[in-house]
Amino acid sequence: MPTYTITELAREFDVTARAIRFYEDQGLLSPSREGAGGRNRVYTPRDRTRLKLTLRGKRLGLSLSEIKSLVDMYESPKDTAAQMNRFLGVLNQHRETLEQQREDIEMTLAEITAHEDECKRLLAGLAEKQSTAG
Repeated sequence: MPTYTITELAREFDVTARAIRFYEDQGLLSPSREGAGGRNRVYTPRDRTRLKLTLRGKRLGLSLSEIKSLVDMYESPKDTAAQMNRFLGVLNQHRETLEQQREDIEMTLAEITAHEDECKRLLAGLAEKQSTAG
């Protein structure tokens, strides 16, 4: 079975070794230890897959706890339908959050546009007063 070093995984997935160690601290990865005092981490294909799924979850905007829950769920193939339904639930909740954020952003952008228009109107008025007074 192939194994990977932290450097190899960091290079392959374009992340820092520090990020990989953080995911390990969060329980997402569990490499074995080798060498003097267990200083060298050795990652299995399972760890590589878990890292890949973690990074995919981050790109989707999921929290690390959501990612861990989903990744752990795939480790136990007891009830695939239940797992898929749970994943759909997480995705649905995340979609609702993102749609609310989009609505909030659109409202904020509309407010900014209104303030910009008002500032431009006031500046035009000041420029007109200065040109007639001078």
